[in-house]
Amino acid sequence: MKNLFMWTSAIIVVLAMALSGCNDSKKDKVQKAALAKAEPRISDEELMDLVQHQTFNYFWEGAEPTSGLARERIHLDNVYPNHDKDIVTIGGSGFGLMAILVGVERNFITREQALDRYEKSIGFLQRADRFHGVWPHWLMPTGRTAPFSEKDDGGDLVETSFLLQGLLTAKEYFNKNNPREEKLRNQIQQLWEEVDFSWYTKKENTLYWHWSPNYGWEMNFPVGGYNEALIMYVLAAASPKHAIPKEVYEQGWAGNGAIKKDTTYYGLTTEINHYEHGNAPVGPLFWAHYSYLGLDPRGLSDQYADYWEVNQNHALINYRHAVENPNHFKGYGESCWGLTSSYSINGYAGHRPDEDLGVIAPTAALSSIPYTPKESLGFLRHLYTEHDSLIGKYGPYDAFSFEKNWSPPRYLAIDQGPIPVMIENHRTGLLWKLFMQNEDLRRGLDRLGFIVEDTSQNTGP
Repeated sequence: MKNLFMWTSAIIVVLAMALSGCNDSKKDKVQKAALAKAEPRISDEELMDLVQHQTFNYFWEGAEPTSGLARERIHLDNVYPNHDKDIVTIGGSGFGLMAILVGVERNFITREQALDRYEKSIGFLQRADRFHGVWPHWLMPTGRTAPFSEKDDGGDLVETSFLLQGLLTAKEYFNKNNPREEKLRNQIQQLWEEVDFSWYTKKENTLYWHWSPNYGWEMNFPVGGYNEALIMYVLAAASPKHAIPKEVYEQGWAGNGAIKKDTTYYGLTTEINHYEHGNAPVGPLFWAHYSYLGLDPRGLSDQYADYWEVNQNHALINYRHAVENPNHFKGYGESCWGLTSSYSINGYAGHRPDEDLGVIAPTAALSSIPYTPKESLGFLRHLYTEHDSLIGKYGPYDAFSFEKNWSPPRYLAIDQGPIPVMIENHRTGLLWKLFMQNEDLRRGLDRLGFIVEDTSQNTGP
């Protein structure tokens, strides 16, 4: 089984089985027969096809059935400590809605099937709990809030922004002049317009992450500096009915220019201050992914940074850290790299070069493929041809450690979702093109003073 995914014919069989829905025993027999006739080499394109299909299926076959949205986690060992296995994640669902569009374009499903799923999911979102238009971090299949923590039982503006990124991308995709797609576009537009970004400023020049009907602003989390939430400020400026002024971005997000303070790390500049108080050189790598599933960093800049350089350097710093491997962790190197927030040996952790626990999360390198195509494809090939025990039905497991001989068969939606989306952005620029053509979004970028170069003719970086 060591080289299960190395051969071309095996890829074809795996995709065919996924589409036909045959049972596990039949899959095993067909796989074994295919391996006997397998070709000696699989192409990069076929590898990307495979991992996109597997990770797409997390959000298709693995979806919570009532809502059609993404489960927060799927554990193939069926152990769910302290969590209901059917909790719906709002941010991860936004990523999943974009992954479903990849599924249509890659012929994993039909446009009609995707439209059916979107109608179910958007109907659920209309009925679900919202707080000044903002969804909570988690929902139960009933549509009621599942508290993320004791006082986090209300609106989550960051997770909602990730969801909106997916919804607005879908609105651009389903653009046909027929009653069903027109209705879907109108439903998305209504949900988008109802998100009251201005409420989440507390009448201050910053955006706050949380508000609760039971605890008010007690979470007290103003969002600023540089992190995964750039998309939130951009959408807040783009809102058709509840837009923030530029001062909120300049003062709350950018700290009156303090965000421009950069750091040199592994010979590369961060281009931007990853931490408001300067207490770490570089953040976990998901910061280069979540806001940029739809927001195209190619040619995107403002008064503070060129966001392509920000993200490319962030990914390359991760790569160089693994190659240098200052902690001498087993397995690190040119073909095994990538630190981000993920499952960890003791719970969940925000892995980064200065807080490296010897845990690699595949989403870190795979979702960085637009920025580091050679390095990311090297990781993909190494993982699928040398370590197939780290791969299950929904693609690479969330995290592993060769140092600690640790690799649980578990997945998180927020880590699986960026993989098919960013691979597609690398291959065709699909999600970037769709999101960036949204008229509200373009007005928001203009309001904040962004320069957006025309990348409409590009198929990739």
